[in-house]
Amino acid sequence: MNWPRKPTKAHDTLQASTVTEKDVPISRIELVALLAMLSATVAFSIDAMLPAFPLIGAELSPSNPNRVQLIIASFLAGLGLGTFLAGPISDAYGRRSIVIGGSIIISVCAVIATLSSNLELLLAARFVQGIGASGPRIAAMAIVRDLFRGREMARVISFVIFVFTLGPVFAPLIGWGLSWAFGWRAIFYSFAVFSAVSMAWLLMRLPETHEAENRRPFRVGRLVEGVREVFGNRQVVLTIGAQSLVFGILMSTLMSSQQIFEHVFDQGQYFPLWFGFMAILAAFSNLMNAAIVVRLGMRQVIIRALVTHAIGSGMILLALVGDFLPPAWLFPVGFLWMTSNFYLAGFAIGNINAIALEPLGHIAGLAASIVTALSTILSIFLAAPIGQAFDGTLIPLVLGCLVLAILAVALIRLVTDTEA
Repeated sequence: MNWPRKPTKAHDTLQASTVTEKDVPISRIELVALLAMLSATVAFSIDAMLPAFPLIGAELSPSNPNRVQLIIASFLAGLGLGTFLAGPISDAYGRRSIVIGGSIIISVCAVIATLSSNLELLLAARFVQGIGASGPRIAAMAIVRDLFRGREMARVISFVIFVFTLGPVFAPLIGWGLSWAFGWRAIFYSFAVFSAVSMAWLLMRLPETHEAENRRPFRVGRLVEGVREVFGNRQVVLTIGAQSLVFGILMSTLMSSQQIFEHVFDQGQYFPLWFGFMAILAAFSNLMNAAIVVRLGMRQVIIRALVTHAIGSGMILLALVGDFLPPAWLFPVGFLWMTSNFYLAGFAIGNINAIALEPLGHIAGLAASIVTALSTILSIFLAAPIGQAFDGTLIPLVLGCLVLAILAVALIRLVTDTEA
């Protein structure tokens, strides 16, 4: 394994690193696995909960099972707020510090969640837990930026994302197994264990990659300036709106998935397996996007993906409302449509994010935190009402996703000051 070295006159800065080879005693494979585990903190904290929704609803919200979806929404809201702060904090105090702090918050909130006697306390614990989960998430990407540059950085990120996509395949199965064997509260202990293992792995194997001389003091004024510049750029505002709408499609599908598989498809007992299968199918969208984005451009890929999704959603909505869909076709058609919602993310989210950051290269790290945080928070306000409208059919989700897709197309078409 040949690690990139510090920039010198004899080295291409695109391959440079801020640390020397002897400072990083792990192989490339171990590094990718470690960073993928840090990134997977968010996915595991969401997907492992899904199979336990019926048990939680029966105990904490028997009169309104739809409220259980807020367990996901509250976590994502905290994640959005935490993402806004985690980037600047890690720049000021180092990557290891933000992982340690995030892991402590996750573990404390896991204990509070297991002791919750009502849904309100559980939601509060999940909100704060989301703030903590932003630490490992941001640290993983920041470490990649510390160690690599240019194409090598993109290559490592691709490997991390590939390993990361395996999380949704196994997380629901783990959550189902824990809730079946020990009750749904045991799932929260697994979050603490997962976070502790990833933190210990980082501390034992990877030195600090953001040296003290490169750190920037944490200043609220710098955040305010960054937000002002983000909102002062028309292109960035439009793409944040489009990103929020696409996130809304993804999150509303995620929050409603367990109830749909149980009450609409009559496949509740097999939900972890079907959800894992969806994740495997959706993972290929990233490979397809990589193959076509250079030729078509990011903007065209986004528009074509959204238009295709809107047409498909419109056809399914008409079939459902007009009762044209035979009962035997409901599950296969509905399953493929829900998979397409996750598939859409592979074509849209990365490309929209790239367009948003295009004019903000001088504040790329801060801008990435702001754009991701705002998109995540706004998506909750879009997704939560759609999830709460679940009525035992696919109609509310399909209608909501159709509207969001149409609005996203309209916003992306307004983005004209880019060569993407």
